[in-house]
Amino acid sequence: MKIESRIGQSAHSDRQIFKFISSFDNFKDLLPADKISEWESNVDRCSFKVDPLGRMGLLIVEQEASKLIKIETDPGFSSHQFTLWIQLKAISEKDTRIKITIEPRVNKMLLPMIKGPLQKLANGIVDRMETFSY
Repeated sequence: MKIESRIGQSAHSDRQIFKFISSFDNFKDLLPADKISEWESNVDRCSFKVDPLGRMGLLIVEQEASKLIKIETDPGFSSHQFTLWIQLKAISEKDTRIKITIEPRVNKMLLPMIKGPLQKLANGIVDRMETFSY
């Protein structure tokens, strides 16, 4: 099952946004600060502590310039595995649409419990990306 965010809109170009999100050194600013601590990152990987889940790691596994960033969890850090896609679509130079898709890889029995929090996370990242000054 894939969880999709609402489609957001940014007044920045797809190139500006892509340049920013293609490095985990910048990505922390897009996550909920009240849930994240102990952040460590470089360009293509990061790790952090998530309240209440514990330590988690992410890897950028695919990029399509100005269009897509595909992120997967690092199995060395967490048993909570998922894939996250950030999709960008340029409408004009100062109008980019943003969509987040999350695909959790968990037991089907857990899906009803995690769907709401993951939906909130996806929409929260879009909210932050809409208002962020790249």
